[in-house]
Amino acid sequence: MSVYHEPALVKEVLHYLISDPEGIYVDGTVGGGGHAEAILTNISPRGKVVGIDRDCDAIEFAGNRLKKFGTRVTLLHDDYSKITRVLNTIGINSVNGLLLDLGVSSHQIESGKRGFSFQIDEKLDMRMDSRQVLDAWTVINKYDEKQLQQVLKNYGEERHSARIVFKIMNERKQKSINTTKQLAEIIESAVGKRYLIKSIARVFQAIRIEVNRELENIKEFLKQAPDLLIHGGRIVIISYHSLEDRIVKDFFKEESKKYDQSGNKFSPQISLKPRLRVLTKKPIVPSKTEINQNPKSRSAKLRSAERI
Repeated sequence: MSVYHEPALVKEVLHYLISDPEGIYVDGTVGGGGHAEAILTNISPRGKVVGIDRDCDAIEFAGNRLKKFGTRVTLLHDDYSKITRVLNTIGINSVNGLLLDLGVSSHQIESGKRGFSFQIDEKLDMRMDSRQVLDAWTVINKYDEKQLQQVLKNYGEERHSARIVFKIMNERKQKSINTTKQLAEIIESAVGKRYLIKSIARVFQAIRIEVNRELENIKEFLKQAPDLLIHGGRIVIISYHSLEDRIVKDFFKEESKKYDQSGNKFSPQISLKPRLRVLTKKPIVPSKTEINQNPKSRSAKLRSAERI
């Protein structure tokens, strides 16, 4: 079987995620099933894994990879941001562990016809779920100048965003921008060769995040996570850029604080206890050995917390 995506930080995921070998663990971004397979292999035969993914290709691949585990694994083509609803549909109200491995998979980048990569000339798409309406073509060709600048600046942290958007708007006056190659050439015309690769990477990241609502989805997932975890249950999230990592870090920090909600004349002061205990004071990163074996893991950062 070909490799769909080489999972990052597998040993570290197992260390931080598994608290009960007979528990229920949810992989909200199951991808090719690499993390899920490792979890199932390292828990009891009575332990179970639920795998969720927005990409139907991922569900098909993971299904073939994990079929040897039989009824111990359940795979669902759905969105992890709706985690509570998704689990309720299969009769699950609480779990022992939640895992997200964020970002785009190697398969999505390299398989073609998805428009995730600037190294392959293909139609602008970038949808992780082909059922959704918004795609990269719409963002590039239909967003107004202000909207585009906000996307590139906020989601790509691209310092040349104004110049790139100016070039995009001029090109749109002549013809629509249909392919990744066209977009890459426009970016080159705006920034030159010196900054080209980094600018292209940041622009493609920004558009992908916008198309798939990636940051909003992480926030929605995190809001639900503490209520789904049993006491002592763990949450593990692997992120690949600062925008994702900042959201996770800030959420863990907020949920692990003790604080009082000040009262007023209508209601008394309420003491609020923390719901999470942070297990990783600093993010866990891949070793040099892992980076050499799996270069795409080099930007991975793992954070974990425990329900209390």
